[in-house]
Parts: sequence; structure tokens; C-alpha cells
Amino acid sequence: MVMTPSTMRTLGTPAPDFTLPDTNPALPAESVSLSDFAGKPLVVAFICNHCPFVKHLADAFAAFATDVQANGVAVVAISANDVATHPADSPEKMGEEATARGYTFPYLYDESQDVAKAYTAACTPDFFLFDADHKLYYRGQFDDSRPNRISSGVYDSSASPATGEDLRAAVDALLAGEPAPDKQLPSIGCNIKWKSGSAPSYFGG
Repeated sequence: MVMTPSTMRTLGTPAPDFTLPDTNPALPAESVSLSDFAGKPLVVAFICNHCPFVKHLADAFAAFATDVQANGVAVVAISANDVATHPADSPEKMGEEATARGYTFPYLYDESQDVAKAYTAACTPDFFLFDADHKLYYRGQFDDSRPNRISSGVYDSSASPATGEDLRAAVDALLAGEPAPDKQLPSIGCNIKWKSGSAPSYFGG
């Protein structure tokens, strides 16, 4: 596992377009596009199923999404991992994960990995918050909690549970019409599992 930080994309840049298949069986759409969220603030989260850093905050993120959606903020999650090397992140398993976690948002599959590259996503989890004009307002960590590695493949989250403090504060500031927070720290997690020979130039792993 490579410990990888967010690239910290330049604030104010527009959200790259996407149209991707949705794996969440609780939602009606077979595919979801950026245009589906026109006029709404939007959280885009790059996550996956198997990563311990995503598992650490998945339930807290599900609760966060429900809260902000009630306030008019759209949420979408995207998995771009290579399923040939990480079958636990397959679309079928994504659907199972969405059901198990109670995700109320689309969980999209970026098979080509082109969308992840367009967003300069680097790790799982990696978070981007866009304003109603879909200009980047916040990027980086959900909060400063991290799972504690006990041994290879074994992690514990009890000592530092996820709260979503940083992303929640950014959403609150956006909805209040305030400037983007000055303090924005990169997320840290597993690197996105790029297909062989296709890792983007910004990835140094």
C-alpha cells in the first residue's frame, strides 16, 4: 500500500465533466452526469470498497451525505480502481457496499480512469467540494482522523473516529456565502489503483 496525499487541485477550477454508470441499486438512474447536478453545490468523493482509509470513514461519510443532501448539497462517489488487480472494488461489489452502508448518493464506476485523472484524484478517499457554479471551493481531507495500523491488513479506528469536521465546515461556509477556508489539508489514503502503464504524470507512486 502506498500512502498517497491529495494533489490539492487549484481552487476555483471548474468541475470536469463526467457521465458514468451508477452501481447503487437503491437509486433509479443507470448513469449519472455532472449536468444532473446543475445549480447545486456538489461533493465529489473518490473512494472504493477495500481501502482501510475509506473503511475508516465510510459510515461517517454516509451520515454526512444524508445531512448535506437535506440542505441542498449534492453528493456523488466514484471508484476508479483497477478491478483486474482489486476485484473487491468491482461494480457488483460496489453495489453491495452501497447497500450495506446505506449510501443515499450515486456510487459511480470509472472503468477508464479518465474521470479520476481529470480531477487529479490521487488517493482513496479524496474529496472535492464545488459551489453551485461547479467551481472548486474545497479539496482535501474529510477530517484529520486516520485508522491505526495494527498489523498488515489490520486497522483500528476506535482511537480516532471519523467526524467529517473539515468537509462539514467547508460545506457550512459555502452555504453561508463565506470565502473558501484558508486552511485546507490534503487527504491521505491508499493510492488509486491505476491500470498497468497508465498512471497519470502527477502520481509519484
